[in-house]
Amino acid sequence: MKVLLVGSGGREHALAWKLAQSKDVEELYCAPGNAGIAEHAGIIDIAADDVVGLTAIAKSLDIGFVIVGPEVPLALGLVDLLQANGIAAFGPSADAAQLEASKAFTKDFCKRYNIPTADYEVFTDLESALEYVHKNEPPYVLKADGLAAGKGVVIPNTKFAAEDELKEFFSGKFGEASEKVVIEEFMTGQEASFFAISDGKTAIPLIAAQDHKRAHDGDKGPNTGGMGAYSPAPVFGTKEMEKVMETIIHPTVAGMAKDGMPFVGVLFAGLMMTKDGPKLIEYNVRFGDPECQVLMRRLGTDLMDLFLAAKGGTLDKVDAPAWLDDPVVNVVLAAKGYPGKYKKGTEIKGIATANMMDGVQIFHAGTKAGNNGEVLSNGGRVLNVTASGETVEQAVERAYAAIDEAIDWPEGFCRRDIAHHALKT
Repeated sequence: MKVLLVGSGGREHALAWKLAQSKDVEELYCAPGNAGIAEHAGIIDIAADDVVGLTAIAKSLDIGFVIVGPEVPLALGLVDLLQANGIAAFGPSADAAQLEASKAFTKDFCKRYNIPTADYEVFTDLESALEYVHKNEPPYVLKADGLAAGKGVVIPNTKFAAEDELKEFFSGKFGEASEKVVIEEFMTGQEASFFAISDGKTAIPLIAAQDHKRAHDGDKGPNTGGMGAYSPAPVFGTKEMEKVMETIIHPTVAGMAKDGMPFVGVLFAGLMMTKDGPKLIEYNVRFGDPECQVLMRRLGTDLMDLFLAAKGGTLDKVDAPAWLDDPVVNVVLAAKGYPGKYKKGTEIKGIATANMMDGVQIFHAGTKAGNNGEVLSNGGRVLNVTASGETVEQAVERAYAAIDEAIDWPEGFCRRDIAHHALKT
């Protein structure tokens, strides 16, 4: 089968790496891809949000199956357009993708179907939002309603800071995404990322990981798309998984079907593990990045089999996915200045050497090939240094050894405390 993967990040490199191992994938293409994905797939220079161009190229290449990695093309209706043109695709419809594309939609959905989440209010004007802040005590959780590349959440600790942030939100800090703002209660506990796959009526669990959203050590600095992840997460065991499936995932799949927008794809539940049990922070409608990288390293099942079963509505007939026992850690190497301004086009050396180290696999994110075959930076989050080990400690040591002893990129930086929660247990 000819398969087209849409996207260009570390998530897509991990998916391409795993899909290339599948018995069902005869030819693999990726649009727009990156320098690392080129090792596994033919690269097509079409942007991930060009839904018309992607549909046209899928038709011209006689693609049998399309897998959509990022959230933006899903929200823009790429799956709908592909299917209207007779091309099978894995991912939710634009209607179902609202679970990520609109936080207000999701919060209202959770209220309607009694899915545990934080209390909230939705605002479309600054005056009402400021009035709410004045009546309540900090900290506040402010969220842009729409897609903001993982950066649309701010948690001010004072009323003055909240006022300033709200003024920026409604002045276009996140463009159209913050024309509507959700203000939530602040929840305490450890965060976890849990993944399930759904065919519209049946959902089966994958596994959990723990992400590190803040830019700097000690969970300091601005929110990012994610600076690292690891799995398994000690905060999330079998008991927690069963609880989340019962109270969050299954009600979501049933509710979306009842509302006439059945969800087919990956449900990524960002969770807060509170003293009252797991609560939903937010939904994403695709694999997380950088969590996907550790999931693909641990997955012992043919990934394409899961995608085909989800698309075919037969998840109730497949065996539970197999997972490798060894922990996996992913440390993100980002360009200095990220998530603010950063430089592109700087050369990265030593990737091949790092890939030869025990347990190490590098997944590219913001990279491109130079004119002489060199690897150049081409984004904010640039490389994902994943490492497996018999223990979390060994996986962490291997990942940082690859960064310190093999990779040569002076313009990059990383957090030095990835998996710190696991190392404390």
